[in-house]
Amino acid sequence: MVGKLDESLLQDVGPFRRLDRGQIREVLDLATARRFDEGAAVFREGHPAERFHLLMDGVIRVMRITAEGNAVTALHIPSGQLFGIARALRRETYPATAVCARECLTLSWPMSLWDGFVARYDGFAEEGYRTVGTRVGEMNTRLIEMATQQVEQRVAGALLRLIDQSGRKGKEGIEIAFPVTRQDISEMTGTTLHSVSRLLSAWEKAGIVASRRRHVTVTDPQRLELIGEGR
Repeated sequence: MVGKLDESLLQDVGPFRRLDRGQIREVLDLATARRFDEGAAVFREGHPAERFHLLMDGVIRVMRITAEGNAVTALHIPSGQLFGIARALRRETYPATAVCARECLTLSWPMSLWDGFVARYDGFAEEGYRTVGTRVGEMNTRLIEMATQQVEQRVAGALLRLIDQSGRKGKEGIEIAFPVTRQDISEMTGTTLHSVSRLLSAWEKAGIVASRRRHVTVTDPQRLELIGEGR
């Protein structure tokens, strides 16, 4: 658990950007703040959707389980976004598992408050349903990529999305700001671990990426973009 949060923390956060300070205080007083360790599950696929969440800090890895029982990384959610918003999908259970890619701080509210937030707080519904549309679009894009693109393009595209969402500039290039393994990349792209390892090793030798201790840095984004475009 964490201490009482100041209203200023939500003033520039999408779902609450249009609210005045008093309304933000109302929202915070109804919230539960919690820290999660890296690797912890905030909720699991198929479990009752009892709460919806706002990621204040960290990165959430959204995972689905296939019919064969394999875990697949569907997408990553950066800080400042809602997640676990099953009510917006008219679902009673969570459609995926939310795992912390690094230490996370979340706010959450009982799902029973969703409809009241939609009715009472200006901009909340718009942001919530925009989030749903964006994520559905992202997942559809991933499906199209897996059906139409070569392995090299899919892996390059996944790395480019990660640095776009959470990249930070370092001495070597743009580093993905949370731990990511070759297995993670394999799950994100529907590719075998062997293929991902072979590609990253070749790209390291070519000076396109650098990887060590679960951290990946893109050292030549332009060349990686060309690979993602199939050139």
